[in-house]
Amino acid sequence: MMIGAVSVCSITNQTMLLNYGIRATVPYDFTSPSLYQKGIYLPCKLHAKNPASRNLIFLFGSQRGNLSLKTVLCAVPNEQDDSERWVSHHFADDSVVIYPLDNENSQDPGFTSQLQSGPDIHPTFMSQGNQESLLDKLKAIQLHVLAMEQWNASRLKMCHGNYLVSATNLIHYLALKSLDIEQIKEELSSLGLLNLETINPYVLSSLSACIQMLSNSKSDSVHGLKSSGEVLPIHKSLQNQTNGDLAIAAMMKRASSNRNLLLGSLKGQRGTHIMVTVGQEVVDNDTHVAGLIEAGATIFRINCAHGNPDIWNEIIRRVKQSSQILEKPCRVLMDLAGPKLRTGKLKAGPCVVKISPKKNAVGSVICPAKVWLSPQGGGPPPPHVSPDVILHVDGQELLSNLEVHDSVRFCDARGKRRTLRILRKYPIFSGVGFMAECSKTAYVESGTVLRKKEKRRKSSVGFVIDVPPAEQFVRVRVGDLLILSRDSSDEVDESTSSSIGSHRITCTSGYLFDSVKPGDPIAFDDGKIWGVIKGTSISEVIVSITHAGPRGTKLGSEKSINIPESHIRYEGLTSKDLVDLDFVAGHADMVGISFVRDVPDIVVLRQELAKRKIWNLGVILKIETKDGFENMPLLLLEAMKSPNPLGVMIARGDLAVECGWEKLADIQEEIISICNAAYVPVIWATQVLESLVKSGVPTRAEITDAANGRRLSCVMLNKGKHIVEAVSTLDTILSGKYKKAKAELKPLLLSSHPVYQDCFSCFLRVVNGYDHDMFGEAELDGVEEEKEYLTIKRIPFVE
Repeated sequence: MMIGAVSVCSITNQTMLLNYGIRATVPYDFTSPSLYQKGIYLPCKLHAKNPASRNLIFLFGSQRGNLSLKTVLCAVPNEQDDSERWVSHHFADDSVVIYPLDNENSQDPGFTSQLQSGPDIHPTFMSQGNQESLLDKLKAIQLHVLAMEQWNASRLKMCHGNYLVSATNLIHYLALKSLDIEQIKEELSSLGLLNLETINPYVLSSLSACIQMLSNSKSDSVHGLKSSGEVLPIHKSLQNQTNGDLAIAAMMKRASSNRNLLLGSLKGQRGTHIMVTVGQEVVDNDTHVAGLIEAGATIFRINCAHGNPDIWNEIIRRVKQSSQILEKPCRVLMDLAGPKLRTGKLKAGPCVVKISPKKNAVGSVICPAKVWLSPQGGGPPPPHVSPDVILHVDGQELLSNLEVHDSVRFCDARGKRRTLRILRKYPIFSGVGFMAECSKTAYVESGTVLRKKEKRRKSSVGFVIDVPPAEQFVRVRVGDLLILSRDSSDEVDESTSSSIGSHRITCTSGYLFDSVKPGDPIAFDDGKIWGVIKGTSISEVIVSITHAGPRGTKLGSEKSINIPESHIRYEGLTSKDLVDLDFVAGHADMVGISFVRDVPDIVVLRQELAKRKIWNLGVILKIETKDGFENMPLLLLEAMKSPNPLGVMIARGDLAVECGWEKLADIQEEIISICNAAYVPVIWATQVLESLVKSGVPTRAEITDAANGRRLSCVMLNKGKHIVEAVSTLDTILSGKYKKAKAELKPLLLSSHPVYQDCFSCFLRVVNGYDHDMFGEAELDGVEEEKEYLTIKRIPFVE
């Protein structure tokens, strides 16, 4: 985001080095709650005892695209050693105005009162594109970085000691990002020196190292004048900083320590944790957690928006039990529900399950449906078995008499006669389970009678039990009207729709009805459905659907609602969150704070943690909104005031809807850069390997996306039918267990003529700097009469 243009001028020993071409974009302003301002001053408190320090000034210039009046700001030390801001207004947008700081310098013909920017100035910049000019530019950037650190000294003092180095480097990074340094990056690249795109974790140390390298190689004069040994007082502690806590080695150690404190240490080749979202399926399947841990999962996530403390407690118990048995440490993250807008509950459907064989275009069955039969509490089918339907049977006599190729007959919910043919039997946790097939569509409900007819004996009978209620939904199409109701009842029957093309669903949160207005766009279920608000009242919002699938899209219970252009003021922690926090503090290793938007949200969190004296619980800030992204540096600095381990989750689902799909990639990279600068672990979430999790087959784009997760501290997978396979695949990708493909250069094809051989031998002696004898004899493998491959065996050099 280009806000303005800045020229930074530094005068040392009465010599002014003007116009380094450094432009200030200023994306972050710590002097204002709003991080994206149309103007900013960068004050610097310097010591007046040194004349050189009086001549460090920061100037505003042009804004790209438009001509407007700008403000020039500079810092002038007074007698009390305090910085005074001297401000002047009303200068043409395409000019940079330089003001001398005293009358003596103002008479110096070497000073320029007004220097026009634009095409005419570029030759001047290009003529100074040498090492000396580049060194001066880097020193100016270094001073700017240090000045920003001093200006934010009070913020740094409030950070906990564990995060002082992290916060300091974050300030340095933001100061660097406030400058447009494209020209300097090109000059550094041409010399093969510093890459300003990769120094985020070590800003000051990297700048200092590069400056030292250039200083060692530059001449003793600058523009024909003898260089003085006098330096700014701000440099006095610079060497100690870069050799101490801000040294690269120490900062790398700090980043690793922060990651291990929050997520735990990893063994083996993999450097990235794998997090898996779990829920009710863990309670229903005794071996599910163990399978995930064996596949490579190290962190389990529980969403407090679903389930209850009884379910959560059982999930955590099974995670800890499996972790101990397998001797593989695992941690638990619990996400607080937060003030997220969701659809209400629809009335529960009938307890019926549909058995659907696969058919071709003309309706002929090409693959019967697979049905798993097992006793109640018998456990899940084996991992390599993937049934379409699972039926629990109450009838030990029936199950004990079943054999392969037997037929089980029943009447479905419509009275249709259907048959299940037993294919195989498997030993399970308690008893035996059976895989059967059904060649016709059937609807099975709780209480359905299963019979095995036997000759000269009474038929064995069993009953289908515990069929879960069918998930209810409304199917909306483009042009339909959707009525969001503020009805306080927990369940609303979709059949109450007033007419065809009109549907009704609830949203119990009052934030929606109090803040939206006609014309606002609205999205459902992570952007699968879009609409426009047509009308509002105290209790209802009418939405016209503008985007849905060709055959309509299902909208079910507890699906997300996003209103990107509405300024809804949420409370940081809801009353439910505060109740859940008590449970989380006693059972989980980390807590996820959903929909963090502004500093007050973090202040409330810190107060609640301090009230409960919770200092070891990890805190994950979930960045899901535009406000959360724009306020992210302030959120991190506020969270760093407490000693709790800190991390950030990039919740790409809501973030894409809130900020725009086309901006997600850039926003994602910026969040990663900020977190790297602050040594804060990053969790990558939403739709990672989603096709593999849901269907068992990944897309090419998903594999590439997952491989990018190697840069991060943790990658999260959501629930799905093939989650164990997805975890195993992700583990392979992140750890690099496969043989990496490498492009190799084929042996050089040379002529067997002696002239070529002599020339090549001379070439080897020149390039390697060794005698020809050190390489041994050249081996010639004949291929053709005139052409041979020449292979050189190098002997290791020994002094």
